Amino acid sequence: MEIVIFGAGSLGSLIGGALASDSKNAVTLVARDPHASAVCASGLEVRGELETTVTPHATTDGHGLEADLAVVAVKSFDTAAAAETLATGSYDTILSLQNGMGNEETLAARLEAPVLAGTASYGAILQAPGVVECTGIGEIVLGARAGGSSDRADRISDLFASAGLETTVATDMPRRLWEKLAVNAGINAITALTETENGAVLEADANDLALSAARETARVARSCAVSLSNREAVVALESVATETAANTSSMRQDIHAERRTEIDAINGYVVDRAAERQVPTNRILTALVRTWERGVGIR
Repeated sequence: MEIVIFGAGSLGSLIGGALASDSKNAVTLVARDPHASAVCASGLEVRGELETTVTPHATTDGHGLEADLAVVAVKSFDTAAAAETLATGSYDTILSLQNGMGNEETLAARLEAPVLAGTASYGAILQAPGVVECTGIGEIVLGARAGGSSDRADRISDLFASAGLETTVATDMPRRLWEKLAVNAGINAITALTETENGAVLEADANDLALSAARETARVARSCAVSLSNREAVVALESVATETAANTSSMRQDIHAERRTEIDAINGYVVDRAAERQVPTNRILTALVRTWERGVGIR
C-alpha cells in the first residue's frame, strides 16, 4: 500500500518506520529538516521497544502527493495548514493520529477523502535526525469519526497489525477521543510544567490535580452528549500513567524544546466547551501553559 505520513516527528516517524518495515508498503514521510534530509541520506532507525532500520522516501514538501492512505500526525495547531496541503494531492483515506480534539472535523471540512479518527498511545521520542526511539508499546485505536462500523477502518487495522503495531477497531470513536482527552488533560500540562515523567501524576500532590482535570473533562463530555463517566476517565488516566510511567509526555517535550504546545486542543478545549460548567483545574493548567508560551515568545 502507498502511505504518506504527514507530520513525521516522533510518533509519525515511529508509525512510518513500522509500516515501512513491511515490504508490501511504500511509505513517504513528510517531515521537517534536518530529519527529512537524514532519512533520505541514511534511512530511518527505530530504536527501543520497537527496532528496525528502513529506507522510506522523505520530503519536506507535502504538496501534490498521491497515496492510498495519509496518516496525519501534525500538532493540532497545524491541522488546518496540513489539510490545505493535503488537498493538493489525492488520497483514498485520511487517518488522524493526533492529540487533542477537533482535528478530524478540520480535516473533513477541507478534504474530499473520508477521514477516520484514531488515537495512539505508543511512546516515541525523536532522538536525532533519522533516529526515533520507541519508549513504550501502546495501542492504535481507530474507527469512523462519528462512530459505527467502517470497512476502511478494518482494512487499515489489518495493515497496521501486519506491520507489528497493536491495533484495535472501535465503533465508539467519539467516546474514545474524549477519554483520551481526559487522559491528556490529566497528564500533559502537569508533567510539562513540573518537568516530570508521566508517573508523577500518580503521586500526591499531582494526583489530585490530574484526577480533577480528568473528571472535569468527563463532565464536559457528557454535556456534549458523549457517555463518559468520571470513573471511566479516572481509570483511563491511571492506567495510561501506570503503563507509561517512565515516558516523557509530548507537551513536556515541547516545553523542553521551547516549541508551541497543544494546550489549546487539550485543557483549553475543555475550558472552551465548558459553557456554564465549572472547570477550574483545566482553566488553571491552560492559563499556566499559555503564560509560559507568552514568556518565551511563542504565543
